Amino acid sequence: MELLSQLKEAVIGGKVDEAVATTEKALAGGGSVREILDKSLIAAMDEVGERYSSGKIFVPQMLRSAKTMHACMDVLKPHLQEGDVTSKGRVVIGTVKADLHDIGKNLVTMMLEGAGFSVVDLGVDVSPDKFVQGVQEESADILGMSALLSTTMPSMTVAVEALEKAGIRDQVKVLIGGAPVTDKFAQQIKADAYAPDAGTAVATAKKLMGL
Repeated sequence: MELLSQLKEAVIGGKVDEAVATTEKALAGGGSVREILDKSLIAAMDEVGERYSSGKIFVPQMLRSAKTMHACMDVLKPHLQEGDVTSKGRVVIGTVKADLHDIGKNLVTMMLEGAGFSVVDLGVDVSPDKFVQGVQEESADILGMSALLSTTMPSMTVAVEALEKAGIRDQVKVLIGGAPVTDKFAQQIKADAYAPDAGTAVATAKKLMGL
């Protein structure tokens, strides 16, 4: 138990070497992958999200924690067995067409993975049709769209309409974000939710999944 709480603190603090060494030690001591994931890694990222949302930490610290969590996941991956990881939901995410910004999207992706979601990142400059294709191929529970330019926001409207046209709008929750995006805009385009930052995006995704 002590190792698990040490690991959790190392991830929160963004101490990569310490966290990786503690993960290895926990595995060698017979700790279960499921326990390490739930009690250390996911618990740490939940706390990081809360600290960020309440203004106690900022983007650089959150990024460090997310990268630390990913380094620990790399240690765990060879030991993962069927049933070790129960995904909280499948998310397809991308930056909309004609927009090449990806820092915010990448951070949201890392935070969602840290919280136990399966995430497929479609990258940047993603067309509405490609979002529809991604949702269909991955049987996504949530579609995350990011726009960092006000000129690219209309692409979100087209993507929601494309989901309707494909007959799958009611099968997926649409979560949008990005600097110029607002809650009012989300309501206008009939998205399910808006998140102003990565910490809120994770909390909102959980809410959308009824968690």
